[in-house]
Amino acid sequence: MPFGFRLRSRGQQAEGAPTADARPGSARVRGVAFDALTEEWRLRGQMEIAGRLTDALNRREPIPIRDVEWAPIDGSAPPAPAPGLRSMDPYDVIVVLGGEDSQPALTDAERVAHRVHKIAYDVALELPPARVVGTIYLYPGSEPARLLDRATEMFVAVTAAEVSVGGQRIEGAAEVVLINRSYLRGVDQIDLRTGERPQPLPGQPLGGISWQDRSR
Repeated sequence: MPFGFRLRSRGQQAEGAPTADARPGSARVRGVAFDALTEEWRLRGQMEIAGRLTDALNRREPIPIRDVEWAPIDGSAPPAPAPGLRSMDPYDVIVVLGGEDSQPALTDAERVAHRVHKIAYDVALELPPARVVGTIYLYPGSEPARLLDRATEMFVAVTAAEVSVGGQRIEGAAEVVLINRSYLRGVDQIDLRTGERPQPLPGQPLGGISWQDRSR
């Protein structure tokens, strides 16, 4: 099969073998729709996971998949069935577009609690050949550029995101986009209205302490 899945080849479990969370008969496992980009392909199908999609990907273990279609990432051919693809290695994936069912339902209060201690940043993320523009939530004291550093979490969520490849927008609704930090090559803070870096305001400071001084 001409697909570069499972590029690590470091003694991982056999293609299609279930992970610990996907044991036969496990009531916690559910099928979650996914739309994923690799360096050459776009895939759509169902992942067999338990809990949140982000957590499943951050375990860095192969994930059972089914009902998969794939197509070249440049759109040069329509999607075609790929019944031979039965597991996906997170290391091979650049971007995952998740839907509303990508994580267990939260109440409004729980959604607020998840974000209350975080700061929203509008960013443009370069993950060749993809570009993702949207909003990330980080804890105070953590700058967007730190996403380029090594970290425990390999995948990070981007909300209200748009994904493009070669300047062409990837169509398809997504509640959340998960980006693989190991492919990340550039991070810019932007104005979402323009997609460009915010322009400094004209004139000189009027004195006193600015927010920039407080952040140092």
